[in-house]
Amino acid sequence: MGLTDEEYALLVKLHGREPTYTELGMFAVMWSEHCGYKYSRPVLALFKKYREALEGEGLENAGIVDLGDGLAVTMKIESHNHPSAVEPYQGAATGVGGIIRDILTMGARPIASLNSLRFGTIGGDREAPETVARNRYLFEHVVAGIAGYGNCVGVPTVAGEVAFHPRYSGNPLVNAMCVGILRKEEIATAAAKGVGNPVVYLGSATGKDGIHGATFASDALGEDNDAKRPNVQIGDPLAEKLLIEATLEALRTGAIVAIQDMGAAGLTCSTVEMSSKGGVGMRVDLDLVPMREPDMTAYELMLSESQERMLAVVERGREEEVLRVFRKWGVHGVVIGEVTDDGLVTVLRGGKVEARLDPKLLTDACPTYQAPLQVPEYHERALRFRPQGYESADPDQALRRLLASPNIASKRWVFEQYDQQVQTQTAVLPGGGDAAVIAPRGTRKAIALKTDGNGLQTYLHPRAGGQLAVAEAARNVACAGALPVAVTDGLNFGNPQRPHVFWQFSEAVRGIAEACDTLDTPVISGNVSFYNESDLGEVLPTPVIGMLGILEDRDAALRMAPKAACGLWLIDYPVDLGPQMGLGASEFLATVMGLEDGVPVAPDLEAEKRLCRLLADLAHSRTILSAHDCSEGGLAVALAEVAISGERGIEADVPSEGLPDVAALFGEWPGRVLVGVSADKESELKSATEAAGLRCRRIGSFGLPETVLVRVEGRERVCATVAELSEAYHGSLPSLLMDDPKGSV
Repeated sequence: MGLTDEEYALLVKLHGREPTYTELGMFAVMWSEHCGYKYSRPVLALFKKYREALEGEGLENAGIVDLGDGLAVTMKIESHNHPSAVEPYQGAATGVGGIIRDILTMGARPIASLNSLRFGTIGGDREAPETVARNRYLFEHVVAGIAGYGNCVGVPTVAGEVAFHPRYSGNPLVNAMCVGILRKEEIATAAAKGVGNPVVYLGSATGKDGIHGATFASDALGEDNDAKRPNVQIGDPLAEKLLIEATLEALRTGAIVAIQDMGAAGLTCSTVEMSSKGGVGMRVDLDLVPMREPDMTAYELMLSESQERMLAVVERGREEEVLRVFRKWGVHGVVIGEVTDDGLVTVLRGGKVEARLDPKLLTDACPTYQAPLQVPEYHERALRFRPQGYESADPDQALRRLLASPNIASKRWVFEQYDQQVQTQTAVLPGGGDAAVIAPRGTRKAIALKTDGNGLQTYLHPRAGGQLAVAEAARNVACAGALPVAVTDGLNFGNPQRPHVFWQFSEAVRGIAEACDTLDTPVISGNVSFYNESDLGEVLPTPVIGMLGILEDRDAALRMAPKAACGLWLIDYPVDLGPQMGLGASEFLATVMGLEDGVPVAPDLEAEKRLCRLLADLAHSRTILSAHDCSEGGLAVALAEVAISGERGIEADVPSEGLPDVAALFGEWPGRVLVGVSADKESELKSATEAAGLRCRRIGSFGLPETVLVRVEGRERVCATVAELSEAYHGSLPSLLMDDPKGSV
């Protein structure tokens, strides 16, 4: 069950007696890392909003951002890593379903889904053919699971990211994010209240799938992965769609006092957390629970993680109003218990009390641990790294290789499988801009959304990696014309009991907290996923940032490339690149030179804040025509992406910054944005940039017939047609997936 001997002894002491088998199972799942955050809770106190939640009312299932016009936005990200490693289609599909229900329980209509995915390599000779074949299988089936569920449930998948590295072989990372919108006065709570109020089970029947899913997520993967398939839930997106509509309609009756998704730990989590938050007791009769198999035990019913289920507390005497709605939609709605005044959760099966316990012991008394910290030697070595051998690289060929590398190449093969426009509110589609833009009905405002993270950068320098993930996500939504306002984070790490892993986690969280505090983008929700390791080793430490930005005017949304010929300007701030010249932890170093070393350049967070505000203002005033962030692959790749997206040629003269040409072209450092500007707006751009304490330079022109010509201080370094670069960029993933790795899944 995942409990240590010491934890069991503490359980008995707090509980006052030996637990029943069902009680033991309930404690086990609620005290798992997945639910109890044993190792992460003390570190997460670095986040201001999380610290306030620990001390006060709590964050509920997802945080809330005021959009104005009486509307609010809620968002959250969750991991479904281990289920996706064992059964990729259902693991990914149920990850999408679960996060949608988290948004739904806030009283919000889900309006957008995003994802962040990591896999082992799907080509090349860095791994054995059978490993490559397995990675491709996981990649293809995870994407199919996201598409299969999201497309049917009617929530558009509007943005995401995909990256590949050998360290994700055996343990892919599948993070699903959902965003919802609601009227501020309609925010729902999960805190049960009202003694005598009925407890109502809503949604699909309970089966034996997903039992111990939370415990499964709190342990490393091993050779018995296939034996853990019963821990993976089975999703039904059509049932979820009915549940969404029925729940939103039922909430509008005003009869629902509290509601929560039956996610991790199923009925245990919902009964215990709702009671604990409300400071009340709850009595449930499992004989009344809709079940797929009549012989299910109390233990199985309380721990099952069957999908598409909710638990609600309804105002006494009004339960028929709610049940009538669910009957109309063909969804189970059954009264299974009531709120009590004894402060205990009591569970009956066959007339027998199977569990009676204080819910606060499960939610508040879970022990926390401060693991030892150890700075790994590889980090010290990366700080000492000095680039060499890069002079031999041909910039023209290096650009083509970078555009074709899986981490940079177009993910069109992925996002074309997703329904991006259902609900007809998607204003900027995947691939069109640095972030998705959603224009909700009922307001002139819009929201920009993006997920971002870089496992290699975080591995080599966790604190800088955490800062960079926030800064780049913020910069991306700002490049869409939005002001960044809030973050949800997915923190994916190995075993926290390993000193170097806990150091990675602590440092990355510290970096995220510093960046969020400076940028005024509080972490309003999130998820921690530990034990992401297998027989092949631990994953790269991978914090994923889901960023929300607000546009005051939906018509001000920006794309990556201009729609007409114009000048190309570079907005940035001065950065001390040091002896690594921006090549440390870079894609150029990894892809072209075959070396993963060095450290990333940390952002100037105050300058990043000014940059984001400037971009939002420039978009609103219509001063700029487009904006694109320079990130993986450096300035040369950013120029090529603008040309490919706009399907027009570019002529540019890149400033050398006193660097060798290769570093000027492919070096990676934060705070650089390419913007398209018409001649009549150039003076406005200069004035606004100077006022923001930043700098801007005209480096070229967009709109040539077919050529991409890049110079460094007048020296021609890249000359290619847009078609050639586009083929490398768009053709890479499909070609890799068609190759035969001569392995077996």
